[in-house]
Amino acid sequence: MTPSLTPDSDTSGPAQRPRAGLWPGLICSLPKPLLVVPMVVQWLGLSLRYRSLSLPSAADPMIDAGGLAGESKIAYFAQVGDAGRPCLALTAAVVSGPDAAARAGAAMAALGLDFPIIAKPDIGWCGFGVRRIDDHAALEAYCDAYPTGESLLVQECLDLPGEAGLFYVRRPAETRGRLLSLTIRTPPTVRGDGTSSLRALLARDERLRGRTALYESAALDRVPDAGTDVALAAVWSYRMGGLYRDCSEAITPALEERIDAVATSMPHLHVARFDIRFAGLAELQKGTFKILEINGAGSEAIEFFDPAVPFFTAYRGILAKQAMVFALAAENRAAGFAPCGWRALLRAFRHQARLLDRYPASN
Repeated sequence: MTPSLTPDSDTSGPAQRPRAGLWPGLICSLPKPLLVVPMVVQWLGLSLRYRSLSLPSAADPMIDAGGLAGESKIAYFAQVGDAGRPCLALTAAVVSGPDAAARAGAAMAALGLDFPIIAKPDIGWCGFGVRRIDDHAALEAYCDAYPTGESLLVQECLDLPGEAGLFYVRRPAETRGRLLSLTIRTPPTVRGDGTSSLRALLARDERLRGRTALYESAALDRVPDAGTDVALAAVWSYRMGGLYRDCSEAITPALEERIDAVATSMPHLHVARFDIRFAGLAELQKGTFKILEINGAGSEAIEFFDPAVPFFTAYRGILAKQAMVFALAAENRAAGFAPCGWRALLRAFRHQARLLDRYPASN
């Protein structure tokens, strides 16, 4: 069930002004291949202009492939300096294989963690392979199903009702960065009527019914009480049916200063999305949050997946973000940071894609 929120801990963000424009939310319903076609065309055009297919990998040069694909999530955390460490969710990495569950348990003990925890891939995307783990048997099952020889993460399960993505940029010549957007996520949720099963409620939900197969671990035949909101997944990504709302108007100087302190404690981090949990909007605006994950130059500008954003506004924003990453990476290249090369980038994409098909299912 989703947590009940007091007015002070409301995570919905400020009231949004009506958005003028055609087809709000259409971008959310486009098939992924169709969605990326204009991005690929623009990428090729920018590659010709800047004379490099893999130039954006130089935007965050201390991260594998700049964070475009196949990078280690724990590597981001390892680069956070003392100023940012209090903001990190407690996390440890374990290589899968014999006794992986025992080693994961030892890592939990070293961090002072008890169940429940979150188990997730070290090389991840869109919530693939992320599971809430409630006991040692579930941890063993997860480790047994995980690709052998690959790194997995155990992370504290934060009892915080709000989740958001913070998109951050700092040009190489700047000493301070900017927080460009704040996007609040809510989980895929249905409201019980006292007579219908979760499966029946899903079938009536136009946005979620196509994702029913993702929620099989949610005991879909049970009947929730009338008026009860039921969260269907531990992962709140768009792929899993999470709802995104652009709440960038809620950004405060205190929040921007705090995320800038984390980012500038890392070497040469210039483009990033920080996925966070927080207790309430008031606390978030004061700069109080916990970081679940840091994503580099390949991170999506998720504010444009707010269903209220008109179609052309969303596409213009997505393409503008990609052009900005190319321009910033060109500045880094001029300062001596070389991109990884298109072959290395292709290998990273292929490795990540192969892993996504092998991860245990999310729950």
